[in-house]
Amino acid sequence: MRGFTLLELVVVVAVITITTVISMPSFLRAMRNYQLNDAAARVAGVLKFTRYEGIRLNVPFATPLSARVIQAGAAPVVTNVFTDSNNNGTVQNTEKQILLSGNVNLVSAATPPNTGGLAAAVGVVALTNVPLANGFIAFDHRGAVAPAAVDVLYVGNLALPNLGYRAIVVLPSGSIEIWTTDSTGNWQQLN
Repeated sequence: MRGFTLLELVVVVAVITITTVISMPSFLRAMRNYQLNDAAARVAGVLKFTRYEGIRLNVPFATPLSARVIQAGAAPVVTNVFTDSNNNGTVQNTEKQILLSGNVNLVSAATPPNTGGLAAAVGVVALTNVPLANGFIAFDHRGAVAPAAVDVLYVGNLALPNLGYRAIVVLPSGSIEIWTTDSTGNWQQLN
């Protein structure tokens, strides 16, 4: 007598189902954008850590401390970005590192659109693309990039290129910026 009728319950369930179906694409897009931003922030975090370690340890100019990129595998591709604290080119358990795999990963410089537009937005003539196989960015005792260059790494979701890409730009001073673009190549700085 004081409960809900079956018709009322069916209407409530139908409203919940319709609302969920309508909102799911927006939720999935927001989640995938978060994954791209998170991957770019984690790569930038390893680079910043490497820079600060170079300053803290007062590394000699002749042997700067480097953050290395090792990408291996056919499918799924796995990328390891790590602080190479002993400059031997291989990752050890004690070194700060992140693994990227699956859809969100480092991508080649040929993948994002309008990389020339990124260089113009950063204010340089050209960017130095860090190789994905045994690439590195080295920092000296002042925290500057050694040798001086404007290095860049790109993060993207190859399964969904319409989400855009993120670029981690390392300026010669050692400053690290994260840039974003949509699928048409309009670059904007995130931080």
